[in-house]
Formats: sequence, C-alpha cells, structure tokens
Amino acid sequence: MKSGGNYNSSRRNFFKILGSTVLIVPFLDACKEKVVTFLIRLSGTNHILGHKLRVKNFPKPSKQIQIPYLIVGGGITGLSAARQFVKKGISDFLLVELENHLGGNSSNSQNKYSKYPLGAHYLPLPNLEDKELLKFLEEENIILGYDEKGFPNFDELQLTFAPDERLFYKNNWQEGIVPREGNSTAENIELNRFFKMMEEFRSKKDATGLYWFMIPMQLSSKEPELKELDNLTMKEWLQKQNFTSKPLYTYVDYCCRDDFGLGIEFVSAYAGIHYFAARKQNSSPEKTETVLTWPEGNARLAHHLKKYSTEKTLKNHLVYEVKIKNDKAVALVFDDKTKTSIEIIADKIIMATPQFVNQYLVEDRKQFTKNFHYAPWLLATLVVSDLTDNSSFPLSWDNVAHGSKGLGYIYNQHQSLQQVQDKKVITYYYSFSSSDCGKSRREIYKKPKEYWKNLVINDLKISHPNIEEVTESIDIHILGHGMISPKTGFLFSESKHKASKSIADKIFFAHSDLSGISIFEEAFHQGINVVNKVILS
Repeated sequence: MKSGGNYNSSRRNFFKILGSTVLIVPFLDACKEKVVTFLIRLSGTNHILGHKLRVKNFPKPSKQIQIPYLIVGGGITGLSAARQFVKKGISDFLLVELENHLGGNSSNSQNKYSKYPLGAHYLPLPNLEDKELLKFLEEENIILGYDEKGFPNFDELQLTFAPDERLFYKNNWQEGIVPREGNSTAENIELNRFFKMMEEFRSKKDATGLYWFMIPMQLSSKEPELKELDNLTMKEWLQKQNFTSKPLYTYVDYCCRDDFGLGIEFVSAYAGIHYFAARKQNSSPEKTETVLTWPEGNARLAHHLKKYSTEKTLKNHLVYEVKIKNDKAVALVFDDKTKTSIEIIADKIIMATPQFVNQYLVEDRKQFTKNFHYAPWLLATLVVSDLTDNSSFPLSWDNVAHGSKGLGYIYNQHQSLQQVQDKKVITYYYSFSSSDCGKSRREIYKKPKEYWKNLVINDLKISHPNIEEVTESIDIHILGHGMISPKTGFLFSESKHKASKSIADKIFFAHSDLSGISIFEEAFHQGINVVNKVILS
C-alpha cells in the first residue's frame, strides 16, 4: 500500500463504508420504470489494524512469551508449516494471525442458503509427481485410494459435478470456457495451434530430466531459454508466434487475469505459459482438467489444515516488529482485543506473511520488496431468486462471459445433492488489471459504494439482462493485495531471490509470493519447505 495526497482521507471514507454492515441500495430499472431494492454489504481484510504498521504507535510490551518456534501468518503457508512441524514430531510452536480467522485468501463466509468463498475456490487435480500434496489429500479423505494402475480415486462428491463450465459467447451459452462455436475457420485453427504448443510445453524436459514447467515452481527447469520468456509479456509472446485471433487473445487474457490478477499486457510470458503447461493432467486416466471444489471454496482445505495449530494460535494479533536480539528471534506483537503488546522470544521465527507486510516488520526489506506487485481483487456474492435463461447450455459451476470486465461467477450450491434450491447463491470475481497495482489500490478506496454495485450488476447484465430484478442481496468483499502478480522480469529476479533468504538462520521467509505464483500448491509447499529448512539449520 502506498499513500498519496488524498489517500488517508479516502481511506477513512472507505472504512466508514466497510463499517456499514447493511445498506439498502435502490436504483431505477428504466425498462420497467420501477424501483428495485436489495441489500448490499461491504467487507474487506483488516486494513485498519494493518495500517497501524505505518504509524507503529504501539504500547510497550507488558508480557513475554518464550517458544522454540513462532509462525507469523495464518494463511495456507503458515497452516502448512504448522502441519509440517506436527509431522516432524514438534508441537512446541505458536502461530499468530492478524485477522479473526485463519486461511488468508482461502477463507469463506456463509448466508442462510449456502457457504461461499472469500477468495480461492478450487484445486485442480494435482500432478502425480506431487507426492506431498497427494499425501495430504489422502489424509483428508479427498483421495480415497488408488486403482491398480496407480491413479488416485478422488471422492466424487468433491469433484466438480457436471456441467462444470460454460461460456457466454456471441449471445449464447456454450460448453467449456474456450470460445469455439461461432468462430471463423481461421480463428479455430489458431486456437488449435495454441493448444498444441501448450501441450508441447507441458511435456518438454531439459537434459537433466526436469520439466520446463512444473508445480511447485522450484521443481521447474532453470534453462536460460525459459528465463528469456520472463522478459516478454504474454501479449508480446503471442505476437512473436504470429497469433492474431481476437478470441484467442481474449481467452488467454481471461486466464492470466484469473490466475495472476493481471492480463496479457503485464504478465510475463513464462507465467502465462506456466498456467497451461505446469499441470500435467496425469492424475486421471482420461487426462481430464476436472477440479476439486466445495461451496466454501479452498476454505475447506484451510479447515483441514487448521487442526494442526489448535490451541496454538493467537488471532487478532498484529506482529509489528521482528528482529534478532541476544542470539534469539524476537517478535513484538499487538493484541487488538486487550490493546496491549507482547514480546515473543523464539529460537526461530517463520514469516509466513507476504513481502508487502514484511517490509514494515523486518529491517532493510524495502530495498527488494518494492518489486513485488499485488493485484487487488473484488468478490461479490449475490443471492438471486432466479437465474433461468433460454440458453442451450444449463447453469454450471463456472460461468464466464467472453470479453467481460470480470471473470464470471461461481454457482456456490453446484456441489449440493439438493439440486432444487429456493434461492441461488453465486460469487462473482473481478481483478483490477493495470500497469500500476498501487494506483489501482488507491483508486479502490476512493470509489463510493454505488460504484461497486453498478460494476457488478452491469457486468452480469451481459449474460443475465434481468439480474438486478432477481437479486435480493450482494455481499462485496475487497482484497487490496489480492495476489502476487508476476510481471515481466520478476520470476527469476535477484530481488525475489534475496527476499527468500533467511536472516542469520533465525528468521525464515515463506509465502506463495516468493514463488511468484499465488496458487494453493505453492503456498502449501512453501510451508513444508521452510519447516524442513528450520529444522536443519
């Protein structure tokens, strides 16, 4: 977060909006000449407490805790680190978290009709090479066993039910999210050529046997040719390959915004190709792209991980300084409930926090964390009375409008065995793709509440012209630093490399932004790897 001339005042106004739990928003339906009203609620991460890091006007510590290991941050990386400690037979650790809940971007909320995600909402089937993730999924009965050929048997109730994807393209819904029906022959030829190239990237290995693109990123090849891809934008790479098809460009731009928060004009070609090539589609005999999903999204996975830190967690606690003192790692922590400070003295501290936070906690971090870019996100969960249309393809789990400003919506009750729902709950996703993420963030705080309502409704009108008539409520959730966005030159940069280095074998850093790609698998492995380093140091 960067402050500008009017940033503080606009920020205060924004938090006043967030503090208004329920707002009745009327607007005119010009077609029917009547006033339609529905509830709108606004929420966000705890920016008010987090903003105190800039001021650092905290009381002096009045309490001291001594612990061998401290984990700072209760997102997926921190929760995975707690699990790994327990797996290694270590139970003497503590986890502190700023929010009043664990999970980070894998969190959720709930209304009387359904749970719904406040961030990440699915997990693609893992690569067979990812033994650690497969083991975790086994432990949680997501994988129920293996067949005679070694393929995992996934719990069918946790795999996306059919129909899983549809695209609104040229005024009609069609199956899948790749634009196919209604293209010219030349456009389909380009789409086929693109996917053939991605398949080649998917299987390509270097001389040592490493895949060019792999999950987690650390298992990918480091060939110089690949590093060159990081110096091009995805759009520049498409142009160099002589692609000209507008449907292809729009589709790839959607994919980049969906996984990285930024579109093809800003994301590196390495990241864009990684989206398609790193998942090997080898954990099912059909080589399908099925995903695991739940009404609450990846909060289900966070829930599975939480048990490893039960009674070892301090929530609503803001770490505001981390340093080395008398050969110990020391964290100064503010308890937001008691308004007191605590000094936690540890043998080792794991910073499972993003680098935009670490720059305020640890001395001399700003010199390289300035190259980390985080795209803001907006999620809007709508309760609607009806979503029927005259399309040839029915409501699916993932519903995308080709060329829209947003990323479509998820039907949260799709996994329910009760297919007839009194009300439908959908979650709409929007990423703020621009060349300046900081400027986008500042602009978010200046917008009035009506702006967000209009943005969501108008974008959904593309595929559902009557959406405002059938909407009963909207819950809008804004993430100022939604995810790390791999701009050109970042993934193999010196600044990213330096940010991952431990300090005096006392303070260790682990987060998905240190891999450069914000997906569950990266965060999960970051937690495992950092604990292994801590134990060996």
